[in-house]
Amino acid sequence: MSATAATISPEPLGAPDSQRLLLALDDYLNGLYRPEENFLDLPAEDVSDGRGAFLVARQNGEAVGCGAVRCLSPTTAEIKRMFVDGAARGRGLGSSILAELEGWAAAAGMTRLVLEAGDRQTEAIRLYERAGFRPIPCFGEYADAHLSRCFEKQLSAPPA
Repeated sequence: MSATAATISPEPLGAPDSQRLLLALDDYLNGLYRPEENFLDLPAEDVSDGRGAFLVARQNGEAVGCGAVRCLSPTTAEIKRMFVDGAARGRGLGSSILAELEGWAAAAGMTRLVLEAGDRQTEAIRLYERAGFRPIPCFGEYADAHLSRCFEKQLSAPPA
């Protein structure tokens, strides 16, 4: 099935499908890193009331991927918690989720996106680089995380 058959829309962080995807992501990351090396926290308030968004991708009604964006400043937002279920990978779904998150950020007036990925998440890093993200020094909570790689992408300024 192609990513074009997917629907991607906002869903509550606490919804059962959202929680199932986040637990699957946590399991995946805990298989790559020790738990203390992960940054799994995403408070619900970070993606509600216009401060961000949590998106779920569905194929044939089944939740198969997710991603979040949260505002860090009036012009910068952070991509968080990107995940596509293993059986749905390789079909462009991650790129579609990322594009929707970028669209949300641009519509919210953001001009810069940042993100963190662990150095063992090679597929994710390739996805971000293909989408135009460039390496930057690690920021915020990731500044001293030796396994983290951070990236940014400049977004077009919103129309005046």
